[in-house]
Amino acid sequence: MRILVVEDEKRLADFIKKGLEEQHYIVDVAYNGKDGEYYALTNDYDLLVLDILLPKQDGWITCKNIRKANVDIPIIMLTALDDVSDRIKGLDYGADDYITKPFEFDELLARVRAHLRRRYNFSSRTIKIDGLQLDTHERKVIKDGEIIELTNKEFALLEYLMINKNYVVTRTMIAEHVWDIHFDTGSNVIDVMVNYLRKKLESDKEKPIIHTVRGMGYIIKD
Repeated sequence: MRILVVEDEKRLADFIKKGLEEQHYIVDVAYNGKDGEYYALTNDYDLLVLDILLPKQDGWITCKNIRKANVDIPIIMLTALDDVSDRIKGLDYGADDYITKPFEFDELLARVRAHLRRRYNFSSRTIKIDGLQLDTHERKVIKDGEIIELTNKEFALLEYLMINKNYVVTRTMIAEHVWDIHFDTGSNVIDVMVNYLRKKLESDKEKPIIHTVRGMGYIIKD
């Protein structure tokens, strides 16, 4: 899952980025409202964490412009403004949630998980396909009762394939949700990563879990 954090306080932005990356999320950071809006409109994010008091363009306008462009990603406003009127304004401008600073990172993480569950229509924290289970809370994968050790990128790739089960996901879609803005779309790293996943998840005697759709991309079938 790929998350955009728009926060002008660099230490806080780095703290949020590091914490989310430790949970296997892919994180991009923008330090002002203009860049945040540009990133949100030109990349395919799964969720946005947005400050309000930003240089160049405040979070209110950034949020409003994103919604005007019909971008429907979950938006969590994270700000020091704690008046009820500010919360109402944020929700009216299109935000889905509102957390005031100072905040507990575990609460932010829980709300991120909740909004992602709702966005991708899975009610529990565990996604199951046959003997394969992916726990979105504990960030672990179990295959036929055995824990499978995955790297952050491998986990993010498998998670994206599983939440889109029975649908073909293209290499472009994978790049947008599993890699950050610095990813070289001309490389073959996605195909290499899929092969790594297959070796960890599949044995020679069983039917494949990840299917290649020639000329299109990949699919996991339920």
